[in-house]
Amino acid sequence: MKQYFLFSFFMVSIFILCAFVGNAQIKKEHLKLGFTYGTGSQNRFPFDLKDYTHEITFYKVQINYLLKQKRKWAFEFNLEPSYNVAEHQLLNKWFVKQEDTDNFEVLRDLYTQKRTIKEYVLNLGLIARYTIYKDISMYAIASVGPMIADRPTERLAKGFAFSDVFGLGLSYKINTIQLDFRYTFRHTSNLEFQQPNNGHNTTNTEISVLFDL
Repeated sequence: MKQYFLFSFFMVSIFILCAFVGNAQIKKEHLKLGFTYGTGSQNRFPFDLKDYTHEITFYKVQINYLLKQKRKWAFEFNLEPSYNVAEHQLLNKWFVKQEDTDNFEVLRDLYTQKRTIKEYVLNLGLIARYTIYKDISMYAIASVGPMIADRPTERLAKGFAFSDVFGLGLSYKINTIQLDFRYTFRHTSNLEFQQPNNGHNTTNTEISVLFDL
């Protein structure tokens, strides 16, 4: 079942890419397709969260489209379907409060066990890019999108949530290939659809390779 869901998730992503390219109003020369690998933690600067660990690894497909360019400035639309694996463990069981859950005693002890959480995410965002020198540019990115997690933690319920990202990046272009390094802040929560909803905050480093289409 999980393998079927993962296959369907990436098939939808490929369909979205084909729709972009097939649209007569979309200019193919403005499109880039790339792949991203990244890692994140709840304990990297500026966060210093000692009561639990939340280490995450990102595997992303990146679809980038140039919306507008004016001199050294460029504005881009960014679509990022991703498959993430998070390793979570509650270190301080007293960190869970009575009001956080209806099954206080059971869940407090359960969450002290290390657990692996799989996330399926589709982030949509905007990039504001400034060219520093020739093929070197820096940018800011802000994105948001739906997420499904297959296991809960003491801070976030299983199932539907949102992934919010803000980051700064540096790019270097070599002919038709673009290399990216990005430092991001990520917050996940479900807008009180379920409890608990304290969410997770991580600081992340990501490396991408993009190709002109």
